[in-house]
Amino acid sequence: MAYIEIERAYKGFGPQGKRTEVLSDINIEVERGEFVAIIGYSGAGKTTLMSLFAGLLKPDKGMVRIDGKEIEGPGPDRGVVFQNYSLLPWLTVHENIALAVDQVFPQWPSQKRREHIEKHIAMVNLTPAANKVPSELSGGMRQRVSVARALATEPGILLLDEPLSALDALTRANLQDEINRICQEEKKTVILVTNDPDEAILLADRVIPLTAGPSATLGPSIPVTIPRPRRRADINHNDDFKHTRNEVIAYLLKSNKKHASLTTKKLILPDVLPENLDLSRPPFGRRRPRRRSEQKIETVETIV
Repeated sequence: MAYIEIERAYKGFGPQGKRTEVLSDINIEVERGEFVAIIGYSGAGKTTLMSLFAGLLKPDKGMVRIDGKEIEGPGPDRGVVFQNYSLLPWLTVHENIALAVDQVFPQWPSQKRREHIEKHIAMVNLTPAANKVPSELSGGMRQRVSVARALATEPGILLLDEPLSALDALTRANLQDEINRICQEEKKTVILVTNDPDEAILLADRVIPLTAGPSATLGPSIPVTIPRPRRRADINHNDDFKHTRNEVIAYLLKSNKKHASLTTKKLILPDVLPENLDLSRPPFGRRRPRRRSEQKIETVETIV
């Protein structure tokens, strides 16, 4: 039995008659200690799928199970790193992480909780910023706090909901390396949703494409056979990387074409000729554009 399972799950939103089916017939199994990346278009339903894993949403039909037990709601066994940081702006880095640790481990002595928090702040290289509030941090530093907060609750499963999509390319690359390092050291079961195929292949053990919506569903599981540790400088020259990337992108493009439709429209274009810049300007004012209907060809007799 797989550690995490979703079986024949459907999820939609809206009232009857105007309901939009977001996810359709979702089936997935994730083994303990595995890093799985789900990649799809923006708006395909990736966050909705992540919310099913987290217990923030329940499927309309189907089952979501962890260790054979159906998920009834959110729990400390799942840590979520959201796309928008979700930090309380009036609390420091230490206090934001402490808020989660105090809720999950209220029985621990205060000294143990403090040491545990400091350990996870150091894990994401934020010790010098421990007493700063979010407004004093860069976007990348805020996301590091989110990662530390999720890991500090010691979840069995780490859910990453496009955590790096709002960051610039250099910060994103640095945080990818940090997440990769931490996940390998902590041996967590990780599910990442992203729209970046390179990110998915760099981090994951296997990649699963999510078809374009509405009624998005999961495609075939594509294993990533590139050995670890993976170096960003080398990966672009790796034949396995190129093959996996092409396979993922080809499937996503094919799934998007199934949702495309041809529309024929009658367009009424303006009856205006562009200004001829080769002609000299008139002595006063500008040349105005002419309509085709104003252009007439006449024969003029000239007496010499």
